[in-house]
Amino acid sequence: MLAQLADASVGHTWAFYVIQFTTMTLLALSANTSFGGLPVLLKLLARDNYLPHVFGLKADRQVHRHGVLTLAGVSAALLVFSRGDTNTLVPLFAIGVFVGFTIAQTGMVLHWHRTRGERWAGKALLNGVGALLTGVSAVVVTATKFHDGAWLIVVALPLLVAAFEFVHRAYGKIGDRLEVGRIPEPPHRDRSLIIVPVSSLTRLTSEALTAAVSLGDEVRAVTVCHPDPEDRALSEALERDWALWNPGVPLIRVDSDRRSLGRPIASFVRELTAAEPGTRITVLIPEVEPAHVWQRVLQNQRGAVVAHAVRRDTHAVICRLRFRLDLDVAVPRPAVPQACQRRGAQS
Repeated sequence: MLAQLADASVGHTWAFYVIQFTTMTLLALSANTSFGGLPVLLKLLARDNYLPHVFGLKADRQVHRHGVLTLAGVSAALLVFSRGDTNTLVPLFAIGVFVGFTIAQTGMVLHWHRTRGERWAGKALLNGVGALLTGVSAVVVTATKFHDGAWLIVVALPLLVAAFEFVHRAYGKIGDRLEVGRIPEPPHRDRSLIIVPVSSLTRLTSEALTAAVSLGDEVRAVTVCHPDPEDRALSEALERDWALWNPGVPLIRVDSDRRSLGRPIASFVRELTAAEPGTRITVLIPEVEPAHVWQRVLQNQRGAVVAHAVRRDTHAVICRLRFRLDLDVAVPRPAVPQACQRRGAQS
């Protein structure tokens, strides 16, 4: 429409292209305003516990990355939902602007009424008239464009307010549980017990036990044995090799009726918690950190399975020990019994 008006006014001359370029620049700046302002607003809401705190984080370039990405995702969803129809999107923009102005100017009226500074009545009257005009405009646009897409705002605004209140209450309960704002009790030392799940004798096992004995008062290695004969034979072979290795840490075999790994370890931790109250139990899970990102697909994710089960079913502390591999450096290795080699390949 602006192009048609410009063409009718100045013709298809250089002035026409200047007007078009200026219009494009203004529209680009207007669109960028949302990406510059809304993430900051989300940060303020997150600071006041009305949104997840992740919206308050900044990236390396001092940009509220999560707010920008969320706005981009919602904008893309609106474009897809409306199929790019401006008759649907423009009313949403207009209603949002009018509602925002109405709330802002109403807040200014309350501000002037509370502070009662110099000429506060005139300022309050000015903002009150502005709030009335924009409020009436919001109602009129919503009513006339309700079936053209304005109903989305009518539905979205109450849902947003309810979501903000839900998040605020959740953070309130978390704060009460953590006793935020109160002076906590002084720290004290408890007896610590470190549980290390193992499945084979490798350098990773040695590194895990070294870290465990450095952290805890007592360390126990745990291996899960399943009912099938092959796995039971490998477990017995591991026990024999463990006795020959003699690392100074007992190996406990946990029998499981099912082909499960995380639940038996979680059940073992629960039994220890009940048998030894007052003991701080930590489950140290050794994992391999591959040298290259693509090598992650080669991992079996046993550590993640154990961590998930222990986190879900117990109150134990979870420590995931990352052992970084450097495949370009040859490391001499002592001979390992064949049974342990087979079990290590399966793990």
